[in-house]
Amino acid sequence: MVVLGGPISATDDALYPTLVPLLSMIEKRIEAGLPTLGICLGAQLIARALGARVYTAGRTELVWEPLTLTDAGRASPVRHLDGAHTSMLHWHGDIFDLPANATRLASTSACENQAFTWGRHVLALQCHPEIRTDRFEPWLIGNAGELVGHGIDARQLRAETAQFGPVLEAAACRMFGEWLDQVEAKP
Repeated sequence: MVVLGGPISATDDALYPTLVPLLSMIEKRIEAGLPTLGICLGAQLIARALGARVYTAGRTELVWEPLTLTDAGRASPVRHLDGAHTSMLHWHGDIFDLPANATRLASTSACENQAFTWGRHVLALQCHPEIRTDRFEPWLIGNAGELVGHGIDARQLRAETAQFGPVLEAAACRMFGEWLDQVEAKP
């Protein structure tokens, strides 16, 4: 199961009642040991399903910035996203505490918990390794109001995506592929 991002908060149950059954599904998958991957909102929902607090960061992290990997991150499939080799798109306003028994894999200066694993079958990424340079324009158009509200120039973000995106795409393919191989080869 892959749970992607979106412009809502992982705690907006009252506004978006579909979050409750989604959380239940995530909890059941995790308990059953089934592969579960979360990106951005998906990572926040996984953290919440594992009992961690999800809350507003106080500001939106909307920037290309390299990840800083932990030792565990350098020993995991996330090593392909190492900031020494690629930059990462960050676009979120909420953050989460590291769930109990989770292993932090990566962070940035603005967000301590950018990536974590829980067991071998759960991978959560607050950042956006799924970004595709040739499919980025709808992100800009769909979020034009948010960009203006944060004083972000769409032209600059488009140019940075063109600069960093291709290297990230290749690195993310390696990371996703290795993670899928790892969860497929259960001990």
